[in-house]
Amino acid sequence: MSFLFSACSGGIDGAKYLDLEPRLSIESYFNGPIKAWGLIQDRRGNVITRFEADMLASWEDGQCILEEKFLYHGTGETQMRTWIIKKSGPLEYEGTAGDIIGIAKGKSFGNAIYWSYEMDVPVSDTTYRLKFDDWMWALPGDVVINRSYLKKFGFKVAELTLFMQKI
Repeated sequence: MSFLFSACSGGIDGAKYLDLEPRLSIESYFNGPIKAWGLIQDRRGNVITRFEADMLASWEDGQCILEEKFLYHGTGETQMRTWIIKKSGPLEYEGTAGDIIGIAKGKSFGNAIYWSYEMDVPVSDTTYRLKFDDWMWALPGDVVINRSYLKKFGFKVAELTLFMQKI
């Protein structure tokens, strides 16, 4: 049973990152402009889309407004998303955005941050409700790598890789 749980959760143990450097603080990293580049792969590893994003984050009265503007390569399509992020506990966060179902839950693990949320994702003429398991890890030079595991019925159907750098 523990093997099955580990496979469904991605098997990542956040406690392994508690003492690693550099530290990743939502309040300090997500404050100001950030440039990002990413890609989405299907379950076989084939790249299905590439994109870049401009982000701007600011904190006021204990909440972060994170504005994201995506540009998808190949199609020229753009997408906007605005997150509202609040601290909900000593190392825990909650976030909402217009296209997120319910409330995203986040937890800080020193060098890493984990987010879990659901989103309706359009694919061709259909929309799929997917669960996102996001892991972010800090690297030197104000770089963060974000890996998102997109799941349907507990099975990974796609992965998103995003590289962010404060500018």
